[in-house]
Amino acid sequence: MRAVVTGGAGFIGSHVVEALLARGDEATVVDNFATGKRKNVPSAATLVEHDIREPFDVEADVVFHLAAQADVRVSVDDPALDAHVNVVGTLRVLEAARRAGATVVFASTGGAIYGECERPAREDDDRLPLAPYGTAKLAAEEYLATYNRLYGTEHVALRYGNVFGPRQDPHGEAGVVAIFLGRLAEGSPLKIFGDGSQTRDYVYVGDVARATLSAGGADGGVFNVGTGRETSVLELAQLCGGAAGVEPELVHAPPRAGEIGRSVLETALAEREFGFRAETSLEDGLHATWRWLAGDGAGDAK
Repeated sequence: MRAVVTGGAGFIGSHVVEALLARGDEATVVDNFATGKRKNVPSAATLVEHDIREPFDVEADVVFHLAAQADVRVSVDDPALDAHVNVVGTLRVLEAARRAGATVVFASTGGAIYGECERPAREDDDRLPLAPYGTAKLAAEEYLATYNRLYGTEHVALRYGNVFGPRQDPHGEAGVVAIFLGRLAEGSPLKIFGDGSQTRDYVYVGDVARATLSAGGADGGVFNVGTGRETSVLELAQLCGGAAGVEPELVHAPPRAGEIGRSVLETALAEREFGFRAETSLEDGLHATWRWLAGDGAGDAK
């Protein structure tokens, strides 16, 4: 299969590229290196340096669209920039895929779209984003659905949980796992916003890459990609300390405005439609991420 991965030099995208190459597919990376790193691009992949906000063409059977402005704080401070990358950029990808006759698998978001959860969120639950980032991802999903209706395509949107794992930069637009482990590596305390009772669905990047590839065979639609299990920030801090072999020092700060208290995804639809189920435990994933951060190997979860 000929595959294009936008954002393929980034955290999740580079794992998708590796998974494609491992199964014998041709992989082309499209990245402008705004946040991605050249060292993340395998030598066996073809590299095209390009900003998805500008028109481009692809030769592919499937386009895995992972290029994004992924920082919620940036979306609040500059919603126009966020929309330009995440909405206009997605339209550029859809048009390139349409000309090539390719299917698009789009990396969306779960927590930023559903808002507060009383139970694991299902794909047909209300969409109540609290930040422009979630709104832009939701708009991009709707463009995929429109193209499916208009052109008879089978584009797929994947609503990821809180993805973590090797190559997630502990600085910049990092998730809490990368931030916590990075601070532990520096010998710094872990900052907890609020009381730490807020929960998230933490899913290992290797599982996410596997789900992303599997979704290329789905007949269109929207699917959650998570574990169906929630972990509080306080619990996560202790688990990160266990992975690093230290007792973490915790400091508390005021809650952040707009932060949801509970986010967890129901994943039965993805399991039914393309056989995805997360296989990596949070503990194993944290140990793999710590090994990578400490420079002790590739960081694969065992």
